[in-house]
Amino acid sequence: MLTRRHAIRLGLTTGAVGAVGAAGGTFQLLAGGQSAQAAEATGRTAAAGAVEQFTVPLTVPPVLAPYRRTKAADYYRVTMRRASTEILPGTRTDVLTYNGSFPGPTIRARSGRTAVVQQVNALDMPTSVHLHGGNNPVADDGGMMDTIAPGRSRTYVYENEQPGATLWTHDHAHHMESEHVYRGLSGAYLLGDRNEDALGLPSGAYDIPLVLRDAAFDENAAMVYTMDDADNRTTILVNGRPWPYLKVEGRKYRFRLINSCNLRIFVLALTDGTTDQHPVQQIGSDGGLLAAPAETPVMVLSPGERIDFVVDFAQYAPGTKLTLSNMLGPGPTELVGQVMRFDVGEKTPDSSRVPAALATLPALPKPTVERTFELNMDEPGTGSHQAYINGRTFDANRIDTTIRWGATEVWTVANKSTTIPHNFHTHLVQFRILERDGAAPYPAEAGLKDTVLLFPGQVAKLQLTFNSHRGVYPYHCHMIDHSAMGMMGQMKIV
Repeated sequence: MLTRRHAIRLGLTTGAVGAVGAAGGTFQLLAGGQSAQAAEATGRTAAAGAVEQFTVPLTVPPVLAPYRRTKAADYYRVTMRRASTEILPGTRTDVLTYNGSFPGPTIRARSGRTAVVQQVNALDMPTSVHLHGGNNPVADDGGMMDTIAPGRSRTYVYENEQPGATLWTHDHAHHMESEHVYRGLSGAYLLGDRNEDALGLPSGAYDIPLVLRDAAFDENAAMVYTMDDADNRTTILVNGRPWPYLKVEGRKYRFRLINSCNLRIFVLALTDGTTDQHPVQQIGSDGGLLAAPAETPVMVLSPGERIDFVVDFAQYAPGTKLTLSNMLGPGPTELVGQVMRFDVGEKTPDSSRVPAALATLPALPKPTVERTFELNMDEPGTGSHQAYINGRTFDANRIDTTIRWGATEVWTVANKSTTIPHNFHTHLVQFRILERDGAAPYPAEAGLKDTVLLFPGQVAKLQLTFNSHRGVYPYHCHMIDHSAMGMMGQMKIV
């Protein structure tokens, strides 16, 4: 089970993540019972059409095929448009999509091979497409002010000069990114490489993306968007399906978790209906494979973060039903406490493996600069609704941090909010977590990262090296309602 020791290390004690009301939701360990807000959320979900959990099969987003291939590049075309899709069984919901798919189609790219993606904006508002976790020049980063006007298109060139990793694309148009992502503008971008191929990890049909998100629906199955509303987004979706099930063979599977929620933090465990938790092998994080597999009873995933993990279902008897459970609110346990179910079938031949060594992480150069970043936002009841980094809201005309190209720096990032969790995401660079609250990070978060979770009062020390591209890039809270409220800054690499 999730022990008190694990809870303390994760910052999940009651004092750290108590009730936070309207500004971020009630982040509590789930232990049954309902608050008034939870009861309201239950009623809203029921009104939208009662969904019996684990009755809808998991679907996998389609893989986007290139319309052209050359010796060095693959060419894709994507149209951002409105669509109507079935989310709650027997109903239709209007969503924003890439190519009509909710979530968007998956691009499977290769390290060292360029992907050229033309994005056509067929919507009636500006958009910007950011490859989250990508190492790209400013012109192809998809920044918040670098938007595509309605009726226009933009071609992004991703050279993919980085290790294989689970990345994702999403809208980043400032002040609109929160609602655009909530309504569907996100999709997986899975980057493979030769080193990963040689390991023998589960692949093909046994390598499955799991794009997590939550939503609130009204009585007509319309998606309800309210800024910073964590409490009422209590319908949990995986690949756009509510509380789905997946029939699995008795063999190893690789799953790629992407938290595409605006605000919800997941604390996930594989359970069997008893008090037992079944450890999984985490093999990857935001920036790619870990140095070695990390066996873990829980997986903590804040918005924007990714986790790759392997489960060997051959260890379970056919007919076993395993639930991917969530142990963190806000919301009633019967809704947000379950994510999806795995139904185990007969054992099948399996030549895949999880080797003891996965990747060689780059050496940590000696840092020459140290900086401090403080995250906070107006607390519930103050009457104000803004979010800050180092006491300032975002200003597109201001450079907050100037960095020498090639420098290695240590950034100390602190969550100064008293009741509200945040996380911290950097464009362009992957970092390493050196410390969390003065202690070494767990092995599961010791790899390459671009997003780090901080519960109230937590402090993380990060090391970053800026040796790829010059220009102006953002850093921000990736609980993207918070970034839309101003928790974002700009760094200039010169």
